[in-house]
Amino acid sequence: MTQPAAQAGAGRGRIAARFAKLKAEGRGALMPFLEAWDPDRETSMAILRGMPGAGADLIEVGVPFSDPMADGPTVQLAGQRALKAGGSLAGAIGMVREFREADDATPVVLMGYFNPIMSYGVERFCADAAAAGVDGLIVVDLPPEEADAMASAATHGLDMIRLVAPTTDDKRLPMVLNGISGFIYYVAIAGITGTRSAESSALAEAIPRLRKHTDLPIAIGFGVRTPEQAAEAARIADGAVVASALIDTLAKSLDDQGRAAPDTVSRVLDQVRDLAKAVRAG
Repeated sequence: MTQPAAQAGAGRGRIAARFAKLKAEGRGALMPFLEAWDPDRETSMAILRGMPGAGADLIEVGVPFSDPMADGPTVQLAGQRALKAGGSLAGAIGMVREFREADDATPVVLMGYFNPIMSYGVERFCADAAAAGVDGLIVVDLPPEEADAMASAATHGLDMIRLVAPTTDDKRLPMVLNGISGFIYYVAIAGITGTRSAESSALAEAIPRLRKHTDLPIAIGFGVRTPEQAAEAARIADGAVVASALIDTLAKSLDDQGRAAPDTVSRVLDQVRDLAKAVRAG
């Protein structure tokens, strides 16, 4: 059953077009994550630029924040490295702007927390993000009851994407889905990122329940780490988000001072290629 309100405020269409294209091809999407400015802007930018060629269908860019409450140690440490390198909300927007100079097709979603957006100024942020080529926003700690705080997103053609947790029941789902566009980010585990893997039996039960409430694509994240898990998530839903596993690879490549090594970028992109190969193989 389509929920009309979930289509209200639809963004510029790059995300919808990409999911429609993949559906026509008969496969799900791979959405890798990177933390902006981790461990430095140059390395992070090189990874971002290389992701589409490595098989990314959409890209999720994390905005470094000092108190990422939904994220586990892996993403927290990535955020700390990024902040130490000078990363910020403006810095993440700047990376997308530069990325768009060579890629006008791959959808990019910014994922972060409301405090930096509020400090930046909501209207200014939405205008700058849209002008830079951002397609969608995930504001992790903004509940649907406070959604009006980000009303400017729709005005500027940005998809507002919301997290749906395993604990979200049928009574609350309509409120959670109201006013969103782009896709639904299904949190596969009850807990923080990077701590354990999703269970296929639970996903097989949860995704059909969500589809009764919306026709928006569903991407599964939080607990998708291996190529096999990514392929399974993309089969059960419409896409797989891989974050902590990629950050772990980056972190393990760094030297004792936390600096990027000559093979940092290639190691991360090789992992994206492995994930993409599995997703495409189904």
